[in-house]
Amino acid sequence: MIENIINELKDKNIAILGFGIEGVSTYKFIRKYLDIHLTIIDKVDTSEKLSDDKNVTIIHGDDYLSNLEKYDLVIKSPGVITKDIDVSNVKFTSQLEFLLKYNKQNVIGITATKGKSTTCTLLYEVIKNSGKDVLLLGNIGTPILDEIDNIKEDTLLVVEMAALQLEFVDFSPHIAAIINLYEDHLDHSGTLKHYHENKLNIFKFQGENDYSIYCKDIEPLNSYITDKYKGIKYGVTFNNDESLNTCSLINDTVVLNGEKLYNTLDERFLLGSHNVRNIMIVLTIAKILDLDINVAINTINNFKGLEHRLEYVGKYDGIIYYNDSIATIPNATINAIESIKNIDTLIFGGMDRGIEYDEFVNYLNTGKVRNLICMPTTGYKIADAITNNNINVYKVELLSDAVDLAKKITMKDKVCLLSPAASSYEYFKNFKEKGNTFKKLVKGD
Repeated sequence: MIENIINELKDKNIAILGFGIEGVSTYKFIRKYLDIHLTIIDKVDTSEKLSDDKNVTIIHGDDYLSNLEKYDLVIKSPGVITKDIDVSNVKFTSQLEFLLKYNKQNVIGITATKGKSTTCTLLYEVIKNSGKDVLLLGNIGTPILDEIDNIKEDTLLVVEMAALQLEFVDFSPHIAAIINLYEDHLDHSGTLKHYHENKLNIFKFQGENDYSIYCKDIEPLNSYITDKYKGIKYGVTFNNDESLNTCSLINDTVVLNGEKLYNTLDERFLLGSHNVRNIMIVLTIAKILDLDINVAINTINNFKGLEHRLEYVGKYDGIIYYNDSIATIPNATINAIESIKNIDTLIFGGMDRGIEYDEFVNYLNTGKVRNLICMPTTGYKIADAITNNNINVYKVELLSDAVDLAKKITMKDKVCLLSPAASSYEYFKNFKEKGNTFKKLVKGD
């Protein structure tokens, strides 16, 4: 694989677009094997990071996306948004494209609007505990080229794939799964249609010997899946559906092709029906890989989940706190409320990205949560739409104010949940920073 990538890159006019985590990873890989001239393109000036390299041209500033078509290859980092420029003549590639082009048979790709990190990590643990050589790569935080030296002929690669990573690929994984498709990332993709099309690229280039796994209960995902996708299709559903290659829920038992795989009443750490879907995806892939289901079950029941995803923070002064800062869309917050019992206070709100909130407002108006602490910008808009007089609605500016208020108004032995239903970018670098700040405020650190 390394040799194939090197042969593709040598003797070409190459630009690395975006110099964040993945861009730096791409640069280091190329410099390890090739002493060619490189152009580094980023909105911010990267010259200080590259001061020792005399064989680079650095482009930065507001017009950094101009003239991309002049390069033989533009190796794009996923964080760079190109929706506002004409890219029809730009020859994009990426770390993910390299992997799928030269090693797709070992790749298990998973995408979703929500749930992909949890599902990828759980699947990785199942495969690892089954005694297989496996790596966890991609959008979850480990650039593919950082681990390329550790990829052997039989190494399985669980890769989390975001919409911006899939946008320009011309190859798909051997095993691919889409858990759900909701409204999100309109600030990145421009339209909901384009965002969903990017995600569906994970199936688009599959052949008849590849596998396409998707949740049949989720719309519009189910309606997108037609015969134009050539992979062997496996459906996941909560309905009692015993049709071929359908993983369904029958009397609280996960069943696939007549085989009982998992009792959902088993005690486990992963809460909520959305995590049951994630588990069903993992079990379906485990069967495709012919793994020991008992190992899979044991791994599932002992998997404690990921930070910032329905994360139990602790009980302080009689109040139970959960951190769900990853919930950046309304569906995720609704799932959180349905998953945790005794929620008395919800802290939510964040950057307005043009997402529709009518369904979320209707849900909150049912009164499932007594106290709503609303933060800018979306929280303020939603607060004004709450009409149920039995709900206490508060507007606060800062997360510190929200936590201070929650400590005063939340009933003892009940839950205060942070689940923003919006992006964190207005006040925080990302959901991780927001979640970590919340935990420190709760604990009084």
